[in-house]
Amino acid sequence: MAPGTRNLQLTAVRAASTEDDAGAGEEVRLLEEYLEEEVINSSKIPANLRRIQVRVTGMTCAACSNSVEAALSGLDGVVKASVALLQNKADVVFDPSLVKDEDIKNAVEDAGFEAEIIPEPSTSHAKPNGTLTGQFTIGGMTCAACVNSVEGILRTLPGVKRAVVALATSLGEVEYDPTIVSKDDIVNAIEDAGFEASFVQSYEQDKIILGVLGVSSELDVQQLEEILCNLKGVRQFHFDRILKEVEIVFDPEVLGSRSLVDAIEGESSAKLKLVVKNPYTRMASKDLQESSDMLKLFAASFFLSVPVIFMRLVCPHIPILYSLLLRRCGPFQMGDWLKWALVTIVQFVIGKRFYVAAGRALRNGSTNMDVLVALGTSASYFYSVYALLYGAVTGFWSPTYFETSAMLITFVLLGKYLETVAKGKTSDAIKKLVELAPATATLLLKDKEGKIVGERQIDALLIQPGDVLKVLPGAKVPVDGVVAWGSSHVNESMVTGESASVFKEVNSSVIGGTINLHGLLHIRAMKVGSNTVLSQIISLVETAQMSKAPIQKFADYIASVFVPTVVSMAFVTLLCWYFAGVLGAYPEAWLPENGSHFVFALMFAISVVVIACPCALGLATPTAVMVSTGVGASNGVLIKGGDALERAQKIKYVIFDKTGTLTQGKATVTDAKVFTGMDRGQFLTLVASAEASSEHPLGKAVLEYARHFHFFDQSSGATKDGKNYSIETMYPGWLLDVSDFSAVPGKGVKCFTDGKQVLVGNRKLLTESGVVIPNHAENFVVELEESAKTGILVAYNNVLVGVIGIADPLKREATVVIEGLKKMGVCPVMVTGDNWRTARAVAKEVGIQDVRAEVMPAGKADVIHSFQKGGSVVAMVGDGINDSPALAAADVGMAIGAGTDIAIEAADFVLMRNNLEDVITAIDLSRKTFSRIRLNYVFAMAYNVVAIPVAAGVFFPWLRITLPPWLAGACMALSSVSVVCSSLLLRRYRTPRLTTILEITIE
Repeated sequence: MAPGTRNLQLTAVRAASTEDDAGAGEEVRLLEEYLEEEVINSSKIPANLRRIQVRVTGMTCAACSNSVEAALSGLDGVVKASVALLQNKADVVFDPSLVKDEDIKNAVEDAGFEAEIIPEPSTSHAKPNGTLTGQFTIGGMTCAACVNSVEGILRTLPGVKRAVVALATSLGEVEYDPTIVSKDDIVNAIEDAGFEASFVQSYEQDKIILGVLGVSSELDVQQLEEILCNLKGVRQFHFDRILKEVEIVFDPEVLGSRSLVDAIEGESSAKLKLVVKNPYTRMASKDLQESSDMLKLFAASFFLSVPVIFMRLVCPHIPILYSLLLRRCGPFQMGDWLKWALVTIVQFVIGKRFYVAAGRALRNGSTNMDVLVALGTSASYFYSVYALLYGAVTGFWSPTYFETSAMLITFVLLGKYLETVAKGKTSDAIKKLVELAPATATLLLKDKEGKIVGERQIDALLIQPGDVLKVLPGAKVPVDGVVAWGSSHVNESMVTGESASVFKEVNSSVIGGTINLHGLLHIRAMKVGSNTVLSQIISLVETAQMSKAPIQKFADYIASVFVPTVVSMAFVTLLCWYFAGVLGAYPEAWLPENGSHFVFALMFAISVVVIACPCALGLATPTAVMVSTGVGASNGVLIKGGDALERAQKIKYVIFDKTGTLTQGKATVTDAKVFTGMDRGQFLTLVASAEASSEHPLGKAVLEYARHFHFFDQSSGATKDGKNYSIETMYPGWLLDVSDFSAVPGKGVKCFTDGKQVLVGNRKLLTESGVVIPNHAENFVVELEESAKTGILVAYNNVLVGVIGIADPLKREATVVIEGLKKMGVCPVMVTGDNWRTARAVAKEVGIQDVRAEVMPAGKADVIHSFQKGGSVVAMVGDGINDSPALAAADVGMAIGAGTDIAIEAADFVLMRNNLEDVITAIDLSRKTFSRIRLNYVFAMAYNVVAIPVAAGVFFPWLRITLPPWLAGACMALSSVSVVCSSLLLRRYRTPRLTTILEITIE
């Protein structure tokens, strides 16, 4: 991108809202965690490394992506480079102290592809490490080799933390330190590598792209630039006179996006009208433009090739036309002139892209599909030209093959067009998610006293944290937030997958993109831009589609050596047939009319070159992964990459956490017994005070029970004067003051009140603290545990004062899911920190035989490792903070979506619906996906295995079967299309129904 009027260094900015800032330290985006795990062997990227994502244009097959990846990986300082052929993206992680921007730029340029840095969705959330994340579009990538090349180059840029490139979406996502490298440097690096690149958006919302209406002259442009120059907070801007779009980099601490728009429109006296450009819509339009351009090329080639074919096949049967074509015009016949002219346009104007891409590949020392196409078409074209000139000089006229060159290019372009259409279909899931977000929102205007004084319709992309928005019945919730006023039922099925509507009242959280069903709501925006749940889901799906399954690496290797092998085979074919003819090994009758042995051999060689193109091989895995991740998202299962899918289809053991996973996580107090003279109310107040700072579900259950005991008519609070008040606000003195609170993992909590220690937990906590448990109390606890309840012991001043019994009901689908897993050949295991009696009672109820109880949180990982020793693939299903180490230790981590953010970030699968049936869905979808991938490889290789011998003329001596070069081009296109269409069939996937889960058998 050209530098703006203010060439200032882009720096990280803080959030525009203190509310958003407050949560910044605790919130870790799903996409960030996934990218960290994906890039460096599931480990976080060290602070000294950078990563960027780049769109690479020009890749046509797996050989291209391998070429790009090799070029990038060969740079000193590049830690990892990954190129996604289908998404036209490269992901690069590198050490900025060892490799510079120019090095990566030159490496991609030498690889011979176009690149475009991918901008990211905007947000007002700044990352604590001071980095910016940008999303870029990359043009010119045509295959996986291109993707790999761009990824390797980006790894060498100093200041880049992370980078991922996807071929299908032509997007790259880059996290970089703006004090070291700017987005313009990244764009230049990609452009220098031979690709087209442009910045789309930033997660920090420090940059916005606005369409400008009302610009009719250079004076209007000058007025706009003058307004921006004088606007405080604007750091940099650039106006595109062709697109009539202005890109503005600004400081959100000084100037909000909506304030920016209002200021420009106000200063221009409403002459200029600004429209916010949706980044996803802009990317979709680029993909549509790519498909449209390919269609135009195909159409032009087709209409120019038809007359050539007509002259060759039809005109000889029409005497009048044929006589005209045979009429001599100078040294050649009229028909020869026409063919030469038409095919020259096809070969060098329409087919220019193949020569450009082939030249880039050869300069980089690699070969790809473009090399094969350029080689095949050039051989037929230049031989035909040679035959004409030779005939004009000697009078011996050999047959020409102009139609072969024209039809070959036409069929290759047809295949590429169908690929772009099919690849667009694989991104339908993302498009549907993007469409969930409303385009506009109703902002409530308030005076200084907080009273509503009016309304204003604004673009949903201009919503800022803290805005209060009006949501009418039937309208979509604009962004994530909380209900400030009103109550209603909200349909969240489009995001969470839950079909039942959810009741919302004051202080209830709402998700952007969901539908308000009945009542009027006033929503206070809390998260905007990429911080919203919907944006995180979109980012997660996008990134998952860019990931590479391990099986694809083998395919990429095959593709990298396939092209040189094919060229060698074609050369051998040429020599064999030529010398066989010269030596008289076959009769002259086999030769075409007026043909020679060389021409006869050349046609076989050209067919071998064309038919053996490995395009379909590079599409077999990424297309299936793209469709599968989209299907999973549509069914409430977020998949974090192809590697997760590959591991999930091999799962042997599934380890379930008990609380919140097998159970509902809605623990309720069923018993409360005091063994001393302490009053029941005092006892409950003591326990509630100790548990008030705990995040454990059992602690919350105790606190809620105590609330209900003391304020049975005020279960959760009250509303007065339109405001919500909690129990603690209305009755601030009911809880005791505690100090030195600490949560002891796997045991309970401890604290002090009035200088005396309070212990709330299990036997271990009390006995290790020297508290004696009387026999009558122990017997009571045993009775609770044998009833599948959890006994919580309470000690005050080193004396046991009482026991609380808590029950956590099982999820209704738990028993069926456990039985279904057994039918699938998967062994379920339950691990819990609870005591053995309770654990056995719960396990017996759900049908689990293998139980591990009294396991400390850190010990869950040890349990997983014990199952992994035999080489078995182990999955862990959990939801809490304590489950995070186990989720990371497992081969496949599955986080319940309603669980904590930390657990979700550590997992490979996120079950959005908080429904255990999705464990079945995740495994079943993984197995079906890889069954489809195997079938795709059959489709990809079948054409080559069957057609190469035919193309080489192996069967010609006996069956007289040949494969003309133009037909070989058609087969090559058909192989790619068949693979993509095969993957698209995964869109018909249906999750196993509850009533049929038990019918699942091992495949």
